[in-house]
Amino acid sequence: MSDGVSVVIPAKNEGGPLKELLPRIKCLPEVHEIVVVDDGSTDDTAKVCEEAGVRVVRHHYSKGNGAAIKSGARAATGDVLVFMDADGQHDAADIPRLLAKLNEGYDLVVGARGKGSQANFGRGIANGFYNRLASYMTGNSVSDLTSGFRAVFKSKFLQFLYLLPNGFSYPTTSTMAFFRAGYSVTFVPIEAAKRDGKSHIRPIQDGLRFLLIIFKIGTLYSPLKLFVPMAFALFVLGLGYYGYTFTMDGRFTNMSALLLTTSLTIFLVGLVSEQITALMYRDTDQGSD
Repeated sequence: MSDGVSVVIPAKNEGGPLKELLPRIKCLPEVHEIVVVDDGSTDDTAKVCEEAGVRVVRHHYSKGNGAAIKSGARAATGDVLVFMDADGQHDAADIPRLLAKLNEGYDLVVGARGKGSQANFGRGIANGFYNRLASYMTGNSVSDLTSGFRAVFKSKFLQFLYLLPNGFSYPTTSTMAFFRAGYSVTFVPIEAAKRDGKSHIRPIQDGLRFLLIIFKIGTLYSPLKLFVPMAFALFVLGLGYYGYTFTMDGRFTNMSALLLTTSLTIFLVGLVSEQITALMYRDTDQGSD
């Protein structure tokens, strides 16, 4: 299937979990290379990796999880990439299962966490909403949109490197991009263990992150599928309110005008976004012909 499999692990202050994780990965005959991206760690992460005999790509300061993924993807020499977290929640024994699915002809294989594997109740609700929205947008069953445990062909992953943010939403971006480009995506059930390290996600920003991911899901696939229902709902509401005020008072109110013009604006924004999205993937579509 491949000339080599590279396991790429973004890490920030994960020296403890890596001491246990790296030997488990090195025991797998399928893995030809391990690349750990040290994202500005202040602990012994780099030392642990060097002692384990794995490649280390260093960021002089923390650039973010997505930036570490991009650095690792560029540095890896294998034509198949396996991404996993450094905090110990992903089981190295699941790597062969993901690679087996690539052997079946899939382009992206995602390790899908069960309900009991979510970090907390609130995160589980948010991820469930993302999955349902992504399933609606793509017309495919998406069981874990935000999982960072995945296997993919390097040549295809690099096509979307410019789309990936430097923050934590790289899994969402890459998954939706693969669906949009017409590549085959599948999900393999996994059990994620409780993380050993300290979370670097700040809870105060989760609300904003939640909204950004929702719009990213829409704009990366088909904006009209997200904007048209919103525009239609406002149009019906405005039309209904106009019918009520005309019947009761015989007049057309400012609120009706606001609702109707807002619905038209949202529809036009979706239309423009649809054209921009098509242009974003034009080179990818041509390259896959």
